[in-house]
Amino acid sequence: MKRPVSNLLNRLLMMKGFTAALRTLTSLPLPGDDHSPLSASLPWFPLVGLVLGSIIFTLNALWSLLPFIPWSQGAALVMVVADVYLTRAFHLDGLADWADSFGELADIQKRLAIMKDTSLGAFGVVALILMLTAKWVVFDRLCFSGTVIWILPAFVLSRAMMVELAVSLPYARKEGTGEVFVTEASFTHRRLSRLSCLIFCVLYGPVGLILFIVALIIAQIYGSRAKKRFGGITGDLLGAANELTGIILLIICALPGKNILDYTGWFWISGQF
Repeated sequence: MKRPVSNLLNRLLMMKGFTAALRTLTSLPLPGDDHSPLSASLPWFPLVGLVLGSIIFTLNALWSLLPFIPWSQGAALVMVVADVYLTRAFHLDGLADWADSFGELADIQKRLAIMKDTSLGAFGVVALILMLTAKWVVFDRLCFSGTVIWILPAFVLSRAMMVELAVSLPYARKEGTGEVFVTEASFTHRRLSRLSCLIFCVLYGPVGLILFIVALIIAQIYGSRAKKRFGGITGDLLGAANELTGIILLIICALPGKNILDYTGWFWISGQF
């Protein structure tokens, strides 16, 4: 009798982890309170990325049904706004703080202090403008070429790379909002995150696997730079990593235009796609 009860408790804890991940990474309204450990949400980060990507994909599909001349730029703008709203600009804030730290070239503690400062500097403003513009351009390209489906692996992998960094790097501050994710992150969290990403990317064929490998390379490079410049990782740096990984993967997907559909799935190998 104890085993079924234990299995039920484990399932409930897993679902609480998913709820915690949704509350942490999105602005989606969820009923009730969740008191589960925040670190339990880490393996669910890729699934949250899938949820967000699916919502934005659906918005594009609904836009295409509107009775006027197709307007990919308008659809792309809606997608950018939805992305910002659904994530509460949480990761964009981390990106801006990370960019502001560029002004300090020597001292690690000063860089950390700059990132903690709530005021927005010139580097941060430029980073936000460039990122939002890049997203609009890339979404427009994906909409125009009919390849919006590729935002899903980009969103999944960008969230998974936050798990990679949280597990592999120490927390750079004495305390902070991202401390619990980093100090309690385990290799089990990373394995589960990687496995779910790999399974999902396999569905997209060889290019999906390439995106998976590229994301891991980005995380390695970014992580080594974060360790050198900041002594580890912080919540802001995790948010910046999500934005940078996501836009790089989206650009890779957008570059081939509709030709990427020839390599979506595995049927292309036999020439049947």
